[in-house]
Amino acid sequence: MPNIKSAKKRYRQSLRRRAHNRSIRSEIRTRTRKLLATESAAEAEVAVKQLYSLLDKAAGRRILHPNAASRQKARLARHVGRLKA
Repeated sequence: MPNIKSAKKRYRQSLRRRAHNRSIRSEIRTRTRKLLATESAAEAEVAVKQLYSLLDKAAGRRILHPNAASRQKARLARHVGRLKA
């Protein structure tokens, strides 16, 4: 545990940020699982748009690495493309 006042504050901030970032990552994982379980191309189209938005926001805030977000988006697009075919 930190002893210095500024270190205590930094510790509190990091705990709050960590909880917030974990919730965003969890939401991304949950929505990805739901999208991959979807068998309807129309539902998948709507879900993938929302998921792209979440991934872009997370990458912009550096919650996810931008390349990781891009890779996930590419894989999701490939999945949705297979559903359409």
